[in-house]
Amino acid sequence: MKLDLQAKFLQHLNKKKQDQGFTLIELLVVIIIIGILAAIALPSFLSQANKGKQSEAKTYVGTLNKGQQAYYTENSNFSDTISDLGVGINTSTVNYKYTTDGTTATTIAGNFAISKAKSNFAALKGYAGRVELYPSGSTSEATSVAILCEQKTPAKDTADDPTSGTACNGSQNQVK
Repeated sequence: MKLDLQAKFLQHLNKKKQDQGFTLIELLVVIIIIGILAAIALPSFLSQANKGKQSEAKTYVGTLNKGQQAYYTENSNFSDTISDLGVGINTSTVNYKYTTDGTTATTIAGNFAISKAKSNFAALKGYAGRVELYPSGSTSEATSVAILCEQKTPAKDTADDPTSGTACNGSQNQVK
């Protein structure tokens, strides 16, 4: 009986050794799979941070467009400075530099203002907005139209002018 008990005990120990842990190859396969998944996901995570920074520029340029519309309503011309608009936007932040420039033409159709957000980093896209007047009914009435455009590719210190108050140029996409 004692010999039979020893045999069962040795079989139990042998079986326990076989069921213990992972082999080195199994561990390497798991590590390689995790590495591949990380390499796929990392660029997506990094671009999310840039999207957050770019939302600042979209908001600011949209606010500058609205400020220009309000300024024109009160003063019958567009402003050349951000401070005149009274919208509380700094001309420079960590990520962008902001400018606005208004024109004053003798006819309603020639009046427009352009606001820009030029990025301080090569990984961020530039933004530009345009407010333009269009004659409405009689010659003394006008309708203002605004557009917000985003550069197609990220680049430092770049924000091209929109073509009109209703269209972006070829290097930009319209932000909706």
